[in-house]
Amino acid sequence: MKISFHGACREVTGSCILIESGKTKFLFDCGMFQGEDYASDKNADDFTFNPKEIDFVLLSHAHIDHCGRLPKLYRDGFRGKVYCTEATADLTALMLEDSVGIVFSEAEERGVEPLFSADDVAGIVRLLEPLVYDKKVEINSGIKVKLGNSGHILGSSFFEVWLKEGAKEKKIVYSGDLGKAPARIIKDPDVVNGADLVFIESTYARDTHESKEEGRAMIKKAIIDCVKNKGTLIIPVFAMEKSQEILYELNHLAENGEIPRLPMFLDSPLAIRSTEIYRKYEDLYDKDSKEILLHDNDLFDFPGMEFTLSRDDSMKINSLKPPKVILAGGGMCVGGRIQHHLKFNLDNEKNHVLLVAYQAKGTLGRKLMKKYEFVDIHGSRIPVRAKVSVVNSYSAHADHGALMSWLKAIKKPVPKNVFIVHGAESSGLDFQIDAGKEIASNFILPEYGKSYEF
Repeated sequence: MKISFHGACREVTGSCILIESGKTKFLFDCGMFQGEDYASDKNADDFTFNPKEIDFVLLSHAHIDHCGRLPKLYRDGFRGKVYCTEATADLTALMLEDSVGIVFSEAEERGVEPLFSADDVAGIVRLLEPLVYDKKVEINSGIKVKLGNSGHILGSSFFEVWLKEGAKEKKIVYSGDLGKAPARIIKDPDVVNGADLVFIESTYARDTHESKEEGRAMIKKAIIDCVKNKGTLIIPVFAMEKSQEILYELNHLAENGEIPRLPMFLDSPLAIRSTEIYRKYEDLYDKDSKEILLHDNDLFDFPGMEFTLSRDDSMKINSLKPPKVILAGGGMCVGGRIQHHLKFNLDNEKNHVLLVAYQAKGTLGRKLMKKYEFVDIHGSRIPVRAKVSVVNSYSAHADHGALMSWLKAIKKPVPKNVFIVHGAESSGLDFQIDAGKEIASNFILPEYGKSYEF
């Protein structure tokens, strides 16, 4: 077996791992690089493997840093199946179709060819092949796969893969992105009984997240302060998962009378469409969410909440007198309608920006998090007078303790080798040391482009 790393090595984005076993070649994910200055160049680089030779892809979930280069893979000749859950297939189709306009705009701005076309997206969407959780299936000669719920976003999965090489069978596990129990809306992550080799994410491998209760309390206080100050509360959100989690929290606060009624907006067409898909898969909800639905027919809507699809409705929001709450994409304040709201509201000290998502280096969100006094938006230099706060309890990623617990549960057998991926180098190095003290595995921090043979 040969393993090659083509993304998310000593960094968070661009997930893509090539596995070669006998005559079979397949990928774990094929995501875009994001955030860093070099991301566009790396996305445009030719694959260092032949896409025509890839037999299939195992797609963990629908975030762009995991699925975003799939249309490019199709453009370059891939015609195998992309295996994932049904919910991931629906969300991936939505995300990739939305990405076409962004890809073309970026290409025009840089004076280069687009990464892929709408036809490439349509082509890869046709190759999405849904599988169900917890069912072991043979998808290629000598290769069996089982999906487990990773608890990250709706439909997200980790993969257990059994590879037969000669008379021996080896089991490898790819974590995808792991969530943290207790999760909101969806079920907590499943565990794995044993493995010979594991790939584990490390986004927050050196951190400890705030509790769910702390996060809800911070949102509640921000809204009450917003009303008191007659200001605008702005919450940048990703269209998928983060939007639904914050809507879920706002719904709880509103329905239980914990916050005053005031105008609230979800200003993201993609988030609105993603929410419709979330509503479709109630069977994937956790016990608490299902119990709420017994007396509340919608987890994501309540009096005072307005979903703004059109550009005209979006523009009207800023002309509405405060207090008000605006949820807008994107989560890192890069692109999307959030930039218009920030440009209009950042210079007012009565306003408040609540950062609930991961903020990659180089993004506007990271600059706000780092308390820049001025930021550039659409060619204008904007003073940052609004209050900026960070809430860490809304991460959909496992923190240090959750990652350790998930790994420690893999006992029969304990994996001989563990590759630490999908995290900053500093995070991975710390986790390599900490995990190595408690788990009898060989922990490896792979480098981009490097191959390993077992």
